[in-house]
Amino acid sequence: MPPEERANLGIFLSFQYPVEIPGVSMQNFMRTAVNAKREYQGLPPMSMIDFTKMMKQKQAMVEITEKLQNRYVNVGFSGGEKKKNEIFQMAMLEPELSILDETDSGLDIDALRIVANGVNQLHNEHNAFVVITHYQRLLDYIVPDFVHVMYDGRIVKSGDKKLALELEEKGYEWVKELKL
Repeated sequence: MPPEERANLGIFLSFQYPVEIPGVSMQNFMRTAVNAKREYQGLPPMSMIDFTKMMKQKQAMVEITEKLQNRYVNVGFSGGEKKKNEIFQMAMLEPELSILDETDSGLDIDALRIVANGVNQLHNEHNAFVVITHYQRLLDYIVPDFVHVMYDGRIVKSGDKKLALELEEKGYEWVKELKL
């Protein structure tokens, strides 16, 4: 399916390295995305007043200042700003399934805490997250329901948070010997 169809169906994908979109402000980008999803759902476009209110609420969730809305999407953003911006976008779109590809990559400890806090605030009984990471430190903030270890394109071991701690201690070499 094309990306817009997946998005309309409630799937969100964050990237390890978010792209820059010169010439497109965050406010215009998000208003277009939110209203496209609403149109797909048979809903009228969100009024500017309601959109602005929603945007301010979601920005506060990931500690983004209001001046972000006039900046071009990810242009000149630090790594932490790009990741916070992706969590902000996810918050605005309220997907049912979010796939976060190494969302902790390049984050300092403060940005990691803010991004994880945003994910935790968004998690509820109506959505799910697949968080792809190579490091335990993200799981100090986001407690997973399940941990799956992939090797060579397949899941070779599953468990709870303890499995992530074991990986942190032993590294990944031992998973080559595992078979499900």
